[in-house]
Amino acid sequence: MEILGTTLRVCVADPAMLESTVTFYERLTGSRAMRFERGGVSVAAVGCFLLMSGPATELDVLRKVAATIAVPDVDEAYALLTASGAKVLAGPVPSPGGRNLIALHPDGSVFEYVDRQAPAEG
Repeated sequence: MEILGTTLRVCVADPAMLESTVTFYERLTGSRAMRFERGGVSVAAVGCFLLMSGPATELDVLRKVAATIAVPDVDEAYALLTASGAKVLAGPVPSPGGRNLIALHPDGSVFEYVDRQAPAEG
Protein backbone atom coordinates (compact mmCIF):
# COMPACT_ATOMS: atom_id res chain seq x y z
CA MET A 1 0.00 0.00 0.00
CA GLU A 2 1.40 3.36 -0.98
CA ILE A 3 1.31 6.03 1.73
CA LEU A 4 0.92 9.45 0.13
CA GLY A 5 1.45 11.46 3.32
CA THR A 6 0.42 11.93 6.90
CA THR A 7 -1.56 14.58 8.71
CA LEU A 8 -0.80 15.49 12.28
CA ARG A 9 -3.89 15.83 14.43
CA VAL A 10 -4.11 18.77 16.84
CA CYS A 11 -7.05 18.98 19.25
CA VAL A 12 -7.81 22.51 20.43
CA ALA A 13 -9.66 22.14 23.74
CA ASP A 14 -10.98 25.71 23.86
CA PRO A 15 -13.18 26.44 20.81
CA ALA A 16 -12.52 30.16 21.32
CA MET A 17 -8.84 29.46 20.60
CA LEU A 18 -9.45 27.73 17.27
CA GLU A 19 -9.24 30.92 15.18
CA SER A 20 -5.92 32.04 16.65
CA THR A 21 -4.60 28.49 16.34
CA VAL A 22 -5.62 28.38 12.67
CA THR A 23 -3.89 31.73 12.08
CA PHE A 24 -0.69 30.41 13.70
CA TYR A 25 -0.64 27.27 11.52
CA GLU A 26 -1.47 29.25 8.37
CA ARG A 27 1.56 31.46 9.04
CA LEU A 28 3.71 28.45 9.94
CA THR A 29 2.88 26.49 6.78
CA GLY A 30 2.17 29.31 4.32
CA SER A 31 -1.14 27.55 3.53
CA ARG A 32 -4.75 28.63 3.82
CA ALA A 33 -7.05 26.53 6.00
CA MET A 34 -9.68 24.30 4.42
CA ARG A 35 -12.57 24.19 6.91
CA PHE A 36 -15.49 21.87 7.55
CA GLU A 37 -17.72 20.59 10.36
CA ARG A 38 -18.15 16.94 11.26
CA GLY A 39 -20.15 15.54 14.14
CA GLY A 40 -20.20 18.82 16.07
CA VAL A 41 -16.45 19.32 15.63
CA SER A 42 -14.99 22.29 13.76
CA VAL A 43 -12.08 21.17 11.60
CA ALA A 44 -9.42 23.18 9.79
CA ALA A 45 -6.92 21.42 7.54
CA VAL A 46 -3.77 23.56 7.26
CA GLY A 47 -0.85 22.06 5.40
CA CYS A 48 -0.04 18.77 7.13
CA PHE A 49 -2.02 19.71 10.26
CA LEU A 50 -5.64 18.87 11.08
CA LEU A 51 -6.89 21.26 13.78
CA MET A 52 -10.05 20.14 15.58
CA SER A 53 -12.19 21.76 18.24
CA GLY A 54 -15.53 20.84 19.72
CA PRO A 55 -17.21 19.12 22.66
CA ALA A 56 -14.83 17.44 25.11
CA THR A 57 -16.45 14.05 24.59
CA GLU A 58 -15.77 14.27 20.84
CA LEU A 59 -12.18 15.45 21.34
CA ASP A 60 -11.55 12.57 23.76
CA VAL A 61 -12.37 10.14 20.94
CA LEU A 62 -10.36 12.10 18.34
CA ARG A 63 -7.27 12.16 20.57
CA LYS A 64 -7.10 8.36 20.40
CA VAL A 65 -6.22 8.53 16.69
CA ALA A 66 -2.45 9.01 16.36
CA ALA A 67 -2.44 10.43 12.81
CA THR A 68 -4.28 10.52 9.51
CA ILE A 69 -2.61 8.62 6.67
CA ALA A 70 -3.39 9.49 3.03
CA VAL A 71 -3.59 6.51 0.68
CA PRO A 72 -4.65 6.16 -2.97
CA ASP A 73 -7.54 3.79 -2.15
CA VAL A 74 -9.21 3.14 1.21
CA ASP A 75 -10.59 -0.19 -0.06
CA GLU A 76 -7.04 -1.38 -0.79
CA ALA A 77 -5.96 -0.18 2.67
CA TYR A 78 -8.90 -2.04 4.24
CA ALA A 79 -7.91 -5.30 2.53
CA LEU A 80 -4.23 -5.01 3.48
CA LEU A 81 -4.92 -3.91 7.05
CA THR A 82 -7.34 -6.75 7.79
CA ALA A 83 -5.10 -9.33 6.09
CA SER A 84 -2.19 -8.09 8.22
CA GLY A 85 -4.00 -8.40 11.56
CA ALA A 86 -5.42 -4.89 12.05
CA LYS A 87 -9.02 -4.41 13.14
CA VAL A 88 -11.10 -1.85 11.26
CA LEU A 89 -13.11 0.06 13.87
CA ALA A 90 -15.10 2.26 11.47
CA GLY A 91 -15.55 2.61 7.75
CA PRO A 92 -14.87 2.86 4.99
CA VAL A 93 -17.29 5.80 4.94
CA PRO A 94 -17.58 9.03 2.94
CA SER A 95 -15.86 12.08 4.43
CA PRO A 96 -15.62 15.71 3.29
CA GLY A 97 -12.41 14.98 1.37
CA GLY A 98 -13.08 11.46 0.08
CA ARG A 99 -13.45 8.24 2.08
CA ASN A 100 -11.94 7.15 5.37
CA LEU A 101 -11.62 4.33 7.84
CA ILE A 102 -10.27 4.00 11.37
CA ALA A 103 -8.04 1.01 12.11
CA LEU A 104 -6.58 -0.46 15.28
CA HIS A 105 -3.12 -1.87 14.54
CA PRO A 106 -1.98 -5.03 16.34
CA ASP A 107 0.37 -2.89 18.51
CA GLY A 108 -2.60 -0.89 19.84
CA SER A 109 -2.05 2.22 17.69
CA VAL A 110 -5.12 3.76 16.08
CA PHE A 111 -4.87 5.51 12.70
CA GLU A 112 -7.26 7.08 10.26
CA TYR A 113 -6.75 6.21 6.58
CA VAL A 114 -8.18 8.56 3.92
CA ASP A 115 -8.30 8.78 0.15
CA ARG A 116 -9.54 11.51 -2.18
CA GLN A 117 -11.98 9.25 -4.02
CA ALA A 118 -15.65 10.00 -4.16
CA PRO A 119 -17.83 7.14 -2.91
CA ALA A 120 -19.00 4.73 -5.60
CA GLU A 121 -22.47 5.43 -6.96
CA GLY A 122 -25.00 2.74 -6.39
